[in-house]
Formats: sequence, structure tokens, C-alpha cells
Amino acid sequence: MEREEPTTLKMKQPEPFTFEAGPRAVLLLHGFTGHSADVRMLGRYLQKKGYTSHAPIYRGHGEAPESLIETTPEQWWEDVQQAYDDVKELGYEEIAVAGLSMGGALALKLANYTKIKAVIPMCTPMYFDNKTQLTKGFQHFAKQYKQLEKKEKHMIEQEVETLMENSNRMFQAIKIFINEVKNEVDMIYAPTMVVQARKDQMINPESANFIYEHIAASEKSIKWYEQSGHAITFDKEKDQLHEDIYMFLESLNWEE
Repeated sequence: MEREEPTTLKMKQPEPFTFEAGPRAVLLLHGFTGHSADVRMLGRYLQKKGYTSHAPIYRGHGEAPESLIETTPEQWWEDVQQAYDDVKELGYEEIAVAGLSMGGALALKLANYTKIKAVIPMCTPMYFDNKTQLTKGFQHFAKQYKQLEKKEKHMIEQEVETLMENSNRMFQAIKIFINEVKNEVDMIYAPTMVVQARKDQMINPESANFIYEHIAASEKSIKWYEQSGHAITFDKEKDQLHEDIYMFLESLNWEE
């Protein structure tokens, strides 16, 4: 009698979104190992308030972890630049950008290299002193993904172990990218709202103070969320976060 091969479930791939509303646009950037769901609730909220939003998904994200470790922050940066161009091609001239975690670092880089209406980095790392947390986060993501694929326990453990052995190149590239962004923060002049969760255990929360103190913008603010963890767009203060971001956007000098 032939032994049946264990079945694996094919995962439905998440997709980018564009929620069109008024002439003011906001680019929403997800975090490392995340995808557009990270910022979907924020996008819907802003749409109701009359703001158009667009969230891309960077290469390797929203897919199997094996795909993610084959990509680099430079490719994610290219994807963010393409997303900005896509919004421009839709006819939007004034674009703000908000990003969660790694998305915040990408948002800061975009604010440095592109004409951006404003930048909102949320729980954004400036220090690569969190490799242990980052590695554990990636390991958790990989294990969870494979559990959702309905793989057997021994197979999951074996595949996750292989992934961790092969992920060093990616983490080294992330370290270099974060340091590059950190060194350029003092060249950003776009209005800035720095968002940080007090209970963030993924990154060093002092990153928020570094951004606020070093960014060259004359219009800048910093807001701490006392009851939230790193995934602030999902956490218990998300409604307050949405409202605060909206009020910040409303304070800007939009042409339309």
C-alpha cells in the first residue's frame, strides 16, 4: 500500500490596495514580514475622512518565508518608489507617507529622496540592537505560516531551522539599510509626526526620540501611545492613532 504524501494548504496571497476618495493621497507602508493588512484599517479610516490611500506589498512579503529571505531592503525600497510613482500616475500630486516599523524606515528614505507632503514613521527602528527580537519575530512568522499550510510538526521544525540558517544575509542587509536611513534623518525637511508605542518590545523605543530630535523638519511632533505594543496599527489604541494621524494630516497646508 502506497504511503500518502502529507497535504499542504496553498495560501491565498494578500494583495496591495488602493482606497480612492479625495485629491489628498497617503502612501501606507507595512512592516517586515507583514503586508497590506498591517495598514488596511488605517486606510479605510482615512478613506472615510476623504483621503485616498495606497498600500503596496514589497517583494517577498505576503509569501512563504523562503521567498522573503531571497529579497533585500534595496528591493523593498524599489517597490516603495514604484508605489509612489503609481499614485502619481493615478493623478495625485500631493502625497503623504506613513509606515509601520521597517515601513517607517522606508517612509523616511522616501521623504529624503522624493517630494513628500509629510512623513509619519510608526514604531520605526533607528538602532540595530534588536537582532534577537527581529530573529525571533521572523522565526515566529515562519512557523505560523507553515502551520497555516497544515504541514506536519516535524516538517515545520526542519524547514524553520533551515530558514534561520539561511537568513543571516537578509538580516545583515537590514542592519546596513537602517543605519543608512539613520544617517540621513537630518536631511529630511517634510512635516513629521513620530509615532511610538510605549510597550514596544520589538525595537528600541529610543528610536522615536532620535528621529524627533534629529529630523530637520520645522513642523514636527512626537506622540507616545502608553498602552500599545509594536504592532500599533492593530493594538488597543488604534482608534486614537487613526484620529491623531487624521488631525496631523488636516493640519498640513494642502493645495486642494
